[in-house]
Amino acid sequence: MNLEKRQINRLVALVLFTLLGIYIASIAKTNEIAWVCAILILTIYLFAFEIVEVDVAAISIMVLLGLTELFAPIMGLEKGLVSHKKDLFSGFSSDAVISIIAVMIIGAGLDKTGIMSKVAAVIMRFGGSTEKRIIPLISGTVGVISSFMQNVGAAALFLPVVSRISARTKIPMSRLLMPMGFCAILGGALTMVGSSPLILLNSLIENINADPNNTVQMETFSLFSVTPIGFALIITGIIYFIVAGKFVLPSVKSTGGESQNTTQYFKDTYGLRVFTLYEMTVDKNSTVIGQTVDELEIENTIRVIAFDMGDGVRLGAEGVDRQTAIEAGQTLGLLSAEPLAKEFAEKYSLHLKPTLQRFSESLSSSKAGIAELVVRPGSNLIGKSARDVWMRKTYGASLLAIHRGDQIFNCTSGKDIRNEPFQIGDVLVVHILWEDLVRLEKSTDVVVLTSQYPHEELRPTKVWHALTLFVITLILLIFVKSKEIALSAKLMVGALGMVLARVLTIEEAYKAVSWKTVFLLASLIPLGLAVSTSGTAKWIADGTLAVIGGMDIWVIQLAIALLATFFTLVMSNVGATVLLVPLAVNIANGIPGANPAVFALTVAIATSNSFLIPTHQVNALIMAPGGYKVPDFMRAGGIMTVLFLIVTIAMLNLIF
Repeated sequence: MNLEKRQINRLVALVLFTLLGIYIASIAKTNEIAWVCAILILTIYLFAFEIVEVDVAAISIMVLLGLTELFAPIMGLEKGLVSHKKDLFSGFSSDAVISIIAVMIIGAGLDKTGIMSKVAAVIMRFGGSTEKRIIPLISGTVGVISSFMQNVGAAALFLPVVSRISARTKIPMSRLLMPMGFCAILGGALTMVGSSPLILLNSLIENINADPNNTVQMETFSLFSVTPIGFALIITGIIYFIVAGKFVLPSVKSTGGESQNTTQYFKDTYGLRVFTLYEMTVDKNSTVIGQTVDELEIENTIRVIAFDMGDGVRLGAEGVDRQTAIEAGQTLGLLSAEPLAKEFAEKYSLHLKPTLQRFSESLSSSKAGIAELVVRPGSNLIGKSARDVWMRKTYGASLLAIHRGDQIFNCTSGKDIRNEPFQIGDVLVVHILWEDLVRLEKSTDVVVLTSQYPHEELRPTKVWHALTLFVITLILLIFVKSKEIALSAKLMVGALGMVLARVLTIEEAYKAVSWKTVFLLASLIPLGLAVSTSGTAKWIADGTLAVIGGMDIWVIQLAIALLATFFTLVMSNVGATVLLVPLAVNIANGIPGANPAVFALTVAIATSNSFLIPTHQVNALIMAPGGYKVPDFMRAGGIMTVLFLIVTIAMLNLIF
C-alpha cells in the first residue's frame, strides 16, 4: 500500500514539475535558459522523490548535460550547455572536491592515532548518553572549529568522533550527524575566514570600490565583524535540534541488531546470562577495601576487567592482577549481570554509575568484547587451569565459560571455573581486548574462533606526527591567502603528510574517502556552471528584484537572502556570491538609507543557507554515514532554512 501511494505521489509530482517546466520555458529569455531550468527542475524532482540513489541522480544529470552538445541542433541551441571536452568532468578536479578528499584523509589519520577516541571520551564524560546533552557539545564544538577552518573539514574531522559516540551510547548516528553538520555550516559565519563566500567578500567589495562607475565607497569587514551573527545562528541551530530533534531527525538504526544477536548466541550456546559492563567507585567506607581481586571473584559472580587507581586506566594483559588489593578512591570496571551487579554494589557499599564514564573509551565495543577460543592439541594450557596459567595477566582474557562436548561450565553456575583444568578441544568464552585477541591469533596454544571484531590497528606512537600535520594544515588555512595557494593544496599538505609520516598507509587513505560523496559533488558542479554561463542565474535574479523594487529595506534584504539561498542550492556558494554581490550593491545604491556593504554581507552569509537538499559539501559528506534520504534534509532543513533567514536578517539590522 505504501509503495502504491509513493508511486502515485511520484506520478502527481512528475505532472506538476512538467507543467512548471513548460511554463518556465514559455517565459524564458533564451533557449539556453529554458533548457537549464528544465534540467534544474528534473534535478530537484530526482532528489526530492529519490527515483534513484542521489549520487546516481547527480551522475545522470552530468551525463545529460554532456549529451546536450551532441543534440544541440535538435534542442535549438548553438552549442551544448556544458563543453564535454573542457567542463563536463571539471568537478572531479575542482578545488571543492579535492579539498573534501583531503579532509577525509586527515580525519582518518587523526582517528588512527586514537585522538578522536579521546575526544569522544571527553564529550561523553560531560555529555553522558543523552541526545539533549551530547548534541550541544558536539555541535557547538564543531561550530566553533568551523569558524577557523572550512566547515566541511570540521565536519569530516568529527565524523569518527560521532561514530564512536553513537556506538557507545546506542544513539543512532542519524540523530547526531545532522545537528553536527548543520552547525558546521552555521559556524562558518563566526568569522570572516569561516566560509569561502565570507573570505571572498572583502575582495569583491574592493573590486567594486575600484570601479570608476561606483559612487559609494564601502568599508571592508574585520575578522570578527560577523561573530555576533554566527553565535546567534549556532545557538539557534542547537536549540532547534534540542526542542524539535525528536520530530525532525530520523532514527536510522545502523547498529544494535548484531549486538543483540551476539548476546542471544552466548546465552543460548553457553547458558550465560546477559553480561554488561559496569563502572563502580570505591568510597572510603566501602567494605571491599583490603580485599584482593581474586577474593572478590571467588565470592561473587563478577569479573574485574579494568582498574583506575588514580594513575590511569589499567586493563588487558598488563592491567589486572588477581592479587591486586582494592583501595579507597579506585574505580573498578566489572563484567556482570544486571541484578548481580546491583547486589554486589549494595553488599560492599560501592557507588554504581549509571553509565561507563572513566572506561567509556577503553571498554567500548570497538576496543573489547566477548570472544571464543579453542584449546589446540599440544597446547601449553592442557591440564592446567586459568588460575594456573594466570590467564588474565598472561593473555588478557577473563574466563566466562568452558564448552566441553556436552558439558558447559560457566561463571554463573556458582562454580569457580578458573580451577577447571583445560582439555584439548575446549571452547573458552572470554572477555578480552581486541588488541590482545589479535596477538592470540598468532598463539600456538589456542585457535581464535571469533572473526567478526575490529582488527583495526591503532598507531598511538604517531599521535605527535598527526597533530603536527594537523596544526601545519590549520596554519596554512588561516594565515595563507587563497590567492597564494589553493585551499585544496593546503589540505593536501596534511593529507599527503599523513601517508609520508606513516600515520596511514596509502591503502588506508583510499579507504578513508567516501567516493559516493565525491561523485555526488563532482557531478553537480557542471550544473552550477550551466546555471551561471547560460545567463539563467542573472535572469532569475533580475526578475525577482524587479518585483520587489520599492519595498521596505528589510523586505528587499530578505528577498536578496532568499535569492542567495536558492542559488546556493543549485550552484556553488562562491559562484552565487560572485553573481549576487554586485547586484545587491547596485540595488542598495538605489535605495535611500540602505547600506550597500550590509547588502553585500547579506549575500555572503545567506549563501551558507544550504540545508534543504544535500548539495552542500557538508550535507553530502554526512548523507551516507547517517543513512539520510533527501526527504530527511527537506524536513529538518526546511525549518532550519526559515530560522536561518529570520535570525540573519534580524541580527544584520540589529548590528549594522
